[in-house]
Amino acid sequence: MDSYLLDDFKSHLTFERQLSENTITSYTSDVESFLEYCEAAEQDPVHIRPEFLEQYQVQLRHRENLAPASIFRKLEAVKCFYKFLQIEGRLTDDPTRFIKAAKHTLKIPQQLTRAEMEKLLSYPAKTFEEIRTLTMIDLLYAAGLRVSELINLRLENVNLKEGWVLAFGKGKKQRFVPLHHEVCNRIQDYLLEREIRFNGREVASELFLNKNGRKLSRVSVWKDLAALGRKANIATPLHPHLFRHTFASHLLQGGADLRSLQEMLGHADLSTTQIYTHLDVKALQEKHKKYHPHG
Repeated sequence: MDSYLLDDFKSHLTFERQLSENTITSYTSDVESFLEYCEAAEQDPVHIRPEFLEQYQVQLRHRENLAPASIFRKLEAVKCFYKFLQIEGRLTDDPTRFIKAAKHTLKIPQQLTRAEMEKLLSYPAKTFEEIRTLTMIDLLYAAGLRVSELINLRLENVNLKEGWVLAFGKGKKQRFVPLHHEVCNRIQDYLLEREIRFNGREVASELFLNKNGRKLSRVSVWKDLAALGRKANIATPLHPHLFRHTFASHLLQGGADLRSLQEMLGHADLSTTQIYTHLDVKALQEKHKKYHPHG
């Protein structure tokens, strides 16, 4: 396998495309698998023909028995790889131009109900860890943040007086998201507990800290959310992205327009935001079925 091609591709994703670390890892892994397939078939990846890519799809679908969504993702990575080779001038004819990945089933994001959110946000937190977790939940729900945006929030990125946070999203893009007064009050209460907890010690500048005064990790956030969900008797297992979905769907149900929602979520493409319209339609269909005489 040509390791130089893979290294150059990873550098392209990192420095030129400025994709997130998770996307870079995923694309690099998928392209590495493809290059290993080329090597096993004694094919030079720079000179393959479209027919070879059709064979690769068969390999993924029938021999590896991958789901359509997984096949779609892998082929998107391969297409990105060949676009990179074209940009670099390493080939003139893109063999992926005829690729048609199997359409994967639209997966409607899960969300919590308003009643579940009220139950969760009214949980009587007592310990510093519970207060911190409940503050994270309120902020995730109030601003639709990704977990990476949450843990990287610094104190200077949060303006409680004016009611906004400055989030740094994918590709280092930044956006301002408004906050309502209730979450601002909760953050203020958490900051007081934070000050008492560390008692003047030198700590990291991030908003949410672990017991050692360092930035909280993604894994800790997942564990803390799941634990608090169980304590609050929420049936749905809690995870960070669940609150982003809930934020988006509740705003849409409340009358927010897609463009504003796109800006608040930090989506580069409106089509990504449009998945939440399916949530709204689904809710309407359920109400129609329940209340219509012929439902």
